[in-house]
Amino acid sequence: QVQLVESGGGLVQAGGSLRLSCAASGRAFSTYAMAWFRQAPRKEREFVARIRWSGGSTYYSDSVKGRFTISRDNAKNTVYLQMNSLKPEDTAVYYCAAVGTSDILVVAREYDYWGQGTQVTVSS
Repeated sequence: QVQLVESGGGLVQAGGSLRLSCAASGRAFSTYAMAWFRQAPRKEREFVARIRWSGGSTYYSDSVKGRFTISRDNAKNTVYLQMNSLKPEDTAVYYCAAVGTSDILVVAREYDYWGQGTQVTVSS
C-alpha cells in the first residue's frame, strides 16, 4: 500500500501563490509517477499536473501551464505543486495521486492511490 498526505492548502487572494506538498509513504517505490488533480463543487475531478519519480519529466493541463509547477524531492518522497498567479477558478479540493506506470495518464480512475485532499480557495 501507498499512503499519500497532502498539505499546504488555504485561502489566498487572486494573483497570489500557494505551495502544496504531498508526502508518500509505504510502498512508494512501487509507483512511477505522481500527479495532482482538483475537484470543484459539482464538477468532475480534473487533471492538473504529473511528474515521474525517475527523471522528473512533467506534464500539465492547459489551464495551469505557465502558472503551476510540479516538482519532487526523491529523498523525501515528496511532490510539490507551486501555484502562482492564482485565479478564482482555481478554487477546488486538490488531490495527490500515484500510479505504477510511466505512461502519461490524465484520467482520475487510472490512478491507484489517492490522498485525502486539501482545500484551495482563491478570492477575487
